[in-house]
Amino acid sequence: MPKARKEPVEPMTFPAHFVLGSATAAYQIEGAADEDGRGPSIWDTFSHTPGRTWNGDTGDVAADHYHRLDEDLDLMASLGLRAYRFSIAWPRIQPTGRGPANPKGLDFYGRLVDGLLDRGITPVATLYHWDLPQALEDEGGWTNRATAFAFADYAQVVGEALGDRVAVWTTLNEPWCSAYLGYGSGAHAPGRTDGAAALTAVHHLNLAHGLAVERLRAVTTNDPQYSITLNFHVLRGRGDGAEEAVRRIDALANRSFTDPLLRGRYPEDLIEDTAAVTDWAFVRDGDLARIHQPLDLLGVNYYATTAVGLWDGTTARQQHDGHKDVGGSPWPGSPQVEFLEQPGPHTAMGWNIDPDGLEELLLDLHRRFPDQPLVITENGAAFDDQVSVCPDGTLAVHDPERVDYLRSHLLAAHRALTAGVDLRGYFVWSLMDNFEWGYGYAKRFGIVHVDYETQRRTPKDSALWFRDLARTGTIPPPNHR
Repeated sequence: MPKARKEPVEPMTFPAHFVLGSATAAYQIEGAADEDGRGPSIWDTFSHTPGRTWNGDTGDVAADHYHRLDEDLDLMASLGLRAYRFSIAWPRIQPTGRGPANPKGLDFYGRLVDGLLDRGITPVATLYHWDLPQALEDEGGWTNRATAFAFADYAQVVGEALGDRVAVWTTLNEPWCSAYLGYGSGAHAPGRTDGAAALTAVHHLNLAHGLAVERLRAVTTNDPQYSITLNFHVLRGRGDGAEEAVRRIDALANRSFTDPLLRGRYPEDLIEDTAAVTDWAFVRDGDLARIHQPLDLLGVNYYATTAVGLWDGTTARQQHDGHKDVGGSPWPGSPQVEFLEQPGPHTAMGWNIDPDGLEELLLDLHRRFPDQPLVITENGAAFDDQVSVCPDGTLAVHDPERVDYLRSHLLAAHRALTAGVDLRGYFVWSLMDNFEWGYGYAKRFGIVHVDYETQRRTPKDSALWFRDLARTGTIPPPNHR
C-alpha cells in the first residue's frame, strides 16, 4: 500500500530548464490509415483480425489527428505545453519499410514540426512507437536482423528531412512491449507467442537503436539530443524466494535493455536464465559496440509497480503483470515466477497507483548510471471519465482522480530531482484520448477528452491543471483550475 505523505509546506517549483510537455503516438491518434500513400502496419493487420482488440476497434480513424493538425497544435499552445513528444509512422514514410520516402508523409511531419516551432513548442520525435510496416513483418519482423538495418535507413530518411528542426530524437518507444508482448505473449502486434522470437527481437531492437543513432548523427544539422525510451518495471518481491523472482524479472524487463545500451553487454544471468529458450547466437561480433551509443537522455516511462514471487508449482499461478493474458508469456525462461495482485487504489487499467515507485526508480537509475540524464517520457492514468454539460452549455470533464495521480507523481519526480537526480523533464501521457492498443477505445488516458463520433476535443480538469503547471513550473494544489 502506498504510504500517505504530508502535503509539502512550500510550493514545489521545477527549475526553469525543466521541460513540461505531453506525448502521443502516431497509430493511436492519426487515423488516415490508407490515405496519402501510407502503407499497412502490423497494428492495422492486428486490429483488423477478429478477437485481437476490444470490440474489434481499429486505428483507422482514431482521433483523426492527421486531418485536424492545426486544431490540435492550437490546443497544445492553449495548454501551455513547452514540448510535444510525438511519433512518426514508419509506414507513412516508407509504405513497405524500404525504398524512397513518401513525399506526402514527410510533408505531414514537416508541417507538424513547423507548427510546433511557430507556437514555441519544442518538437520531440520518436521514430518507432510499434507500427512496423507489415511488409517487413512478412519477412520476419523484428526476428529478422535485416529489419534493424531497414530501420537505420528509415532513420536516415527522416533525419535528412527534419534534422534541422527536431530538438530531441527518440529511436524506440518501449522496446520491451515490441519484443515481449508482440512476439512472446501475443497481446500486441504482430501477435506471436514464441519466447525465442521475443529474445531475438530484443536484440534486433537494441541493434536498430544503435544503428539509427549513428545515421542520425551523420545527417542532422541542428545539434539535437538523442535518446531511447524504456518502460521500466519497478519490482516488489513477495514471499519466499522474492529476491530470486525480482532478479529474474529485472533481467528480462529492465537489464536486457539498460545493460547493452549503457554498459555494452548483456547480463550474464539473463543469458543463463534463458539458455533453454535460446543460445543468443543472433548476437554477432561488433553488435554490442554499435548498440552502446552515448545517450543525451534516457526516457523513463512509469505507470505502476509490479509484484513478483516464486510460484509454488501447485496453486493456480497468478499472472497480474498488468498486461492482457492471451495465452503466451512475455517472460521467457521464467515460468517459476508469478505476478501477484496488488492492493489499490487502481486505475481503470487495473494498475496500482504508487507514486513512490517513480521516485525509487529515478533514484535507482541515478545510482546505477550517475552520469546519465533522465526524462520522464510517459506518466499518466486511465479513468472512466464522464462528460458534463455546464449551465452555459459548454462541456466539462471533472477527473479529480487523474489530477491527484499526476500531482502525486510530479511531487515524486520533484523529490527525486531535489535528491540529486539529473531529471530534465516530464511528459504526461496522453495529450488526448486515443486508440489504446488491444483495449481499443475502452480506456481513456488523455487530459483532453475526445468524442470519437464527432471528434470534438474537450480539455478535462486535468488539462487545465497541467496548463497552470506548464505555465508556472510550480505544482498546483489538487483543486486548482
